[in-house]
Amino acid sequence: MLVTVTALAAFPLVTTGTASAQAQSVDEKTGPVAFANVASLKVSPGGTLITETQRSPLSPGQSKLGTDRVAVPKDSGERSTFGGSYEIDLGKFSGPAQSPYPAGIASRDHNVVAALQQTLVPTAVAETNYALRDLSQGGARPVDDTVLVLEGAKTSVDCTSAVKLTSTSTVSRLWVRGTDGSLSPVAVPSGGNTLQLKNLKMGPPGEVNGASLATTVSDIAVSRVTNFDGLIRQDGWRDGDFTAAAGWRLEVTTHVRDSGGNALQDIRTSIVLGGISCSIPKNFVARSGSTGAGANASQAPVPTQVPAGYISTAAPERDSASRIPLGIGLLFGGVFFATLALLLGRRRKASRDL
Repeated sequence: MLVTVTALAAFPLVTTGTASAQAQSVDEKTGPVAFANVASLKVSPGGTLITETQRSPLSPGQSKLGTDRVAVPKDSGERSTFGGSYEIDLGKFSGPAQSPYPAGIASRDHNVVAALQQTLVPTAVAETNYALRDLSQGGARPVDDTVLVLEGAKTSVDCTSAVKLTSTSTVSRLWVRGTDGSLSPVAVPSGGNTLQLKNLKMGPPGEVNGASLATTVSDIAVSRVTNFDGLIRQDGWRDGDFTAAAGWRLEVTTHVRDSGGNALQDIRTSIVLGGISCSIPKNFVARSGSTGAGANASQAPVPTQVPAGYISTAAPERDSASRIPLGIGLLFGGVFFATLALLLGRRRKASRDL
């Protein structure tokens, strides 16, 4: 039996820079705003991991995710929140032998930006390659554990006006490890359609007592995020009177079975890759001037990393939630503003309860 434990972190307001740099061009609570997140996931029953989320500044400029985030989870603390078998690679890798991708997909940095343009139009973009891996497969190379790849994934949103809200979610190629054991391209779902992938060799996100990897299989539904509620987000990630959202959503349903093929339980893992949004109030009118893409705001990127914290210093145990990584906050254009960055921890009760 899996029991969900909630951990909340509120980061204090930190002011930096000069008074002129702090001047607000838009209202913090109701004005135009954009958010960008590279990857987050939720396990049911289990916990939720929400990575660093970028928020557009209050004056023209941008907030960009640091390149040190190359995977989810990125450390043992994050891994302990939802089980530890799944990993999402999304940044550079050190060489061909360490690549989680099919041959020919080059190493690259991600580009995850939330911006406020000079026109005060909020925009956001998230682009990279993603590899969903099941580490329980025990492959000799990282790519041997890869179940699904989104090559050249890009999401973007632009909120120019109430009648000009744009959102796109694209991918160059979608790769899936089929029943024959090979990674092969499959058709990308069009528009609001969902691609259903059945009976993939993929175990649960964490250890389940009595489970057999030989008989356990997973189904994956691949679709686009088309509305704000489709995102996995912190409470501080808000919408507005008019909102556009984008992202790639993976719904993994794992049918956990024992060595005899008997069903033990189903576990659902929801993953959003490149989740972004932009919002404007109903009375918004853009300033005159040209509006660039989300990464083109003139101000240099502000620092983006808020370190993870822990409720206590005790080491994590199999049957305890005493050490729960706290989420990584929203950055407000140079100001860390009292946002909730949350991780919902997970603990497993004694085996007699499983």
